[in-house]
Amino acid sequence: MVTVDVPEGMRADAAASWPSRELIDSFLGNFPTDFELRPGEHLEVGGEEAQARARLFRDVLGRYGSGVTVVTTVSQGQPVGMTCQSFTSVSLDPPLVAFLPTRQSRAFQAIQRAGHFCVNFLAADQVDISNQMAGRGEDKFAGISWSPSVSGSALLDGVVGHVDCTVHAVHEAGDHYIVIGRVVDLAVGDADEPLLYYRGNYHTASR
Repeated sequence: MVTVDVPEGMRADAAASWPSRELIDSFLGNFPTDFELRPGEHLEVGGEEAQARARLFRDVLGRYGSGVTVVTTVSQGQPVGMTCQSFTSVSLDPPLVAFLPTRQSRAFQAIQRAGHFCVNFLAADQVDISNQMAGRGEDKFAGISWSPSVSGSALLDGVVGHVDCTVHAVHEAGDHYIVIGRVVDLAVGDADEPLLYYRGNYHTASR
């Protein structure tokens, strides 16, 4: 029997697309260490022809510059975070945003359990935070200052802005998930200059 462990208070439309506990546990069992993609790192594909197509895909998509975010939650009393470039606004009414974690992401499994997340827009001087949150370390929040957001996720200090959400829906999309979040709070941060990413390297608005 398949058991679906849906976070308390989740909307019915989100609950309908929620993965089963067996599926979540199978991911955790297959990836015993944390596995988050750093900006510029990619999943491997097999075969020379497939690798060539993947390289072209990555090279072309790498020409699209983006901001750098850290998506966080607090699960079982512990802060959890992952670096994520694939973030976008979705809808104004209702206010919806989306991010796309890999299917292997252990941080996302914690977000699934919690049912809420905060997207932190990193500032130009937060490269170290981006790298730390993209790594496989056990304590990604070591030395990082944060406070609870409205949803109960981790709001990082010094960001240019944040969007705080509850999970609205989750959809499978190849080797990623499309996670739709309903915005419950948002604000501009104290920093002015964002951290950017383009063609495999960090950039700022001034260089």
